[in-house]
Amino acid sequence: MDLDNGIEYLKKKDTIMKEIINLVGNYCIHIRPDPYLVLVESIIYQQLTGRAAHSIYQRFVNHYNDVLLTPEKVLSTSSETMKSFGLSNKKIEYIKLLSKNITEKNFNLQSVSTLDDEEIINQLTKMKGIGRWTADMFLIFCLGRKDVFPIHDLGIKKAIQKWYLKSTVQFPPTKQKMLEISQVWKPYRSIATWYLWKSLSKFDTIG
Repeated sequence: MDLDNGIEYLKKKDTIMKEIINLVGNYCIHIRPDPYLVLVESIIYQQLTGRAAHSIYQRFVNHYNDVLLTPEKVLSTSSETMKSFGLSNKKIEYIKLLSKNITEKNFNLQSVSTLDDEEIINQLTKMKGIGRWTADMFLIFCLGRKDVFPIHDLGIKKAIQKWYLKSTVQFPPTKQKMLEISQVWKPYRSIATWYLWKSLSKFDTIG
């Protein structure tokens, strides 16, 4: 991702985003190189606050004692053990289904990076338990794609309401309004997204 050009572009195009960037400071997104782990992490974070999800995720990975986490290891872990991490029955089901799809080669993690964003989203969302939000997180935090806008993310909705809409509309803002606001950030909406997340000091994210 062309960070310097992207940040300067956003500052020139959007005075509010410039204010956010100056407030937050340096861009320091953490790209995860393991696509399987990113998908598992994103499933765990679904519909949870950042702090609660982080605690569950840490218990999950710590169980494996820093050994390389593979779909095979997860499939061999009992559901009762996974419940002890704080995972719900649904999330256990989704993580196991993801693991099974990978081990049975129904989904090829190695070739996915060669596809464009929409192709990746289409492939991921065919799997039960993986929706558009999870696919967006995968694009941002694993593949480092530069123009992803997770319109269903609660933090993004909160940040857009706070910075761009104030109290002029009822929360949450409409999809149409969010897309309208985000148009000016193209083709660097992933960078804008990260800054919106970080502008909410009390809202923990996976970034």
